[in-house]
Formats: sequence, structure tokens, C-alpha cells
Amino acid sequence: MDKLIQSAQFLLENKRFLGLAVGFVFGLLYLIFGFLQTVAFGLFLIVGYFVGKMLDDREDWRDVLDRIVPPKHRE
Repeated sequence: MDKLIQSAQFLLENKRFLGLAVGFVFGLLYLIFGFLQTVAFGLFLIVGYFVGKMLDDREDWRDVLDRIVPPKHRE
């Protein structure tokens, strides 16, 4: 478990290797599942990140919707 923590700290301190690790994972996903499934997976990750950020910041989903789509365009 100590090696895992050291590896995580190394990746967080060296952004190049973090980018390399993320690229490697997405490359493997592309090879295994194909392009569209990998893109869908990436979109789910992005949506999950923003939902988690919204919950962390205790934002109301209506406020987030107002920032994305102004009220005058929703009618």
C-alpha cells in the first residue's frame, strides 16, 4: 500500500507523467473498446466530475443550468 501512495504522490508532483498515465489508460480503452465507446466513457467522466464538483460546492442544479443555458433561451 505504501508503494501505491508513493506512486500517487509522484504522479501528482510530476504532471507530465500524470498526463502520460491518463493518455495510456485512454489509449488502452480505445484499443479494447473502440473510438465511440471511449468518447462516451470520457463524456461520462466529465459529467461525473461536474456533478461531484456541484455537490462539493453545494450548488443548486438550477443555478448551474442558468449558467449553461440562460433563462431567455429555455422558453
